[in-house]
Amino acid sequence: MSDNEKDKEQQGSACGGCCRRRRGEPRGKLHCTNWLADIPGGRADSEFVEVQFKNTRKGYYKNPTNIELEIGDMVVVDAQPGQDVGMVSLTGVLVELRMRRLSQKALADIKRVFRKAKPADLEKFEEAKAREHETMIKARRIAEDLKLNMKIGDVEFQGDGAKAIFYYIADERVDFRQLIKVLAETFRVRIEMKQIGARQEAGRIGGIGPCGRPLCCASWMSNFVSVATSAARYQDLSLNPQKLAGQCAKLKCCLNFEVDTYVESVKRLPNKDVRLETADATYFHFKTDIFKREITYSTDKQMAVNLVTIDADRAFEIIAMNKAGEKPVNLQRDSDIKPKEKAAFGDILGDDDLTRFDKKKRKKKKKPLPAQGEPQRQPKGDGRPKAQSENPNRTKTRQQAPAEKPDGNQPQQPRPDKPKGKRPNKPAKGNRPDQSQKTEEDKKLQQKKNDIQS
Repeated sequence: MSDNEKDKEQQGSACGGCCRRRRGEPRGKLHCTNWLADIPGGRADSEFVEVQFKNTRKGYYKNPTNIELEIGDMVVVDAQPGQDVGMVSLTGVLVELRMRRLSQKALADIKRVFRKAKPADLEKFEEAKAREHETMIKARRIAEDLKLNMKIGDVEFQGDGAKAIFYYIADERVDFRQLIKVLAETFRVRIEMKQIGARQEAGRIGGIGPCGRPLCCASWMSNFVSVATSAARYQDLSLNPQKLAGQCAKLKCCLNFEVDTYVESVKRLPNKDVRLETADATYFHFKTDIFKREITYSTDKQMAVNLVTIDADRAFEIIAMNKAGEKPVNLQRDSDIKPKEKAAFGDILGDDDLTRFDKKKRKKKKKPLPAQGEPQRQPKGDGRPKAQSENPNRTKTRQQAPAEKPDGNQPQQPRPDKPKGKRPNKPAKGNRPDQSQKTEEDKKLQQKKNDIQS
């Protein structure tokens, strides 16, 4: 044996053989570390060993011949009748400590270890394991043909292949006497029916939970405690069956892990039914952060309105003030009220306003007045002031028409530009001014122009 192999052997014996056991065995099969294995003087030795079989099934056996066994060794044990093959999962005094949980009947029926498994025993054991899946499928079809309200979840063959254990789930009592006869005739083995619950089935099959870790029932839990919906209520969890149920379709076992801590923490908080009276409103309980000891109150009992968060000590102060007939101005202390800070980013909610589509009128820019001593700018064009009737926004006039053609035909006179915008309303026929009135107005207008130029 090389030096590296000796070092690995010493490391495996130092940690109780768990490293060696995990080489070919998947993780999470109710593994227990032998933390008493390094006690010197042989005080941790025991004649009992723990043997693990398929999935989470374990048994305790006596080693009367003192065979040197280590964690991970394959052994042949008594099955009455027949023999079974399993793997040693724990040795030493720690086995006796775990055996205290067994009943008196189970302690009186402890069987013994025959020997370490030989290659012939292991070959026969592998052949029996290869038949389990096919046997389970056929057994389900037989139970369906017999119209039995049951589900066969797993099949486990004994090490010598002489016996098969059928694990099933049923909501009510099932008469499977006819089923046992048909199964015995079909498979030519001894039949044992064992009813399990949904939690035990999930532990035997295994899987990954929503937390991303192996299922607790398949990794370390050895007994199951009933889980009630009150555990979810104490932790303020939403009573959503899809989130609270595990892979076994029952309430998750982990709901019981922290419920005691929540129950103790709730005792240091005010009751949820207590109302807090202030000078301007009445506040009702809305939600509670148990571990931060912060409570949020609302002015409406049914919905979140004017939410205010205070600590539990402040809530007890207001309750004492209300009992004395006093009402504080605010729920929060004056030192806890913080001014609103302006956000460094823009108001995103303003983008959802419907008025953003309205066209806003642009204000016209006023022309700056000329400073004193600065000459006024001359208007564009011939320098003549514009008449009142002329439009200042009028475009340039059209070019004048070309000269008369030699054939004597008169060219078409260009039409004068019309001011843009709305057309002036035409006066009615009866109210039209006379031609004489127009000429007088033209004369007055021309007189004003001459006065301005002079």
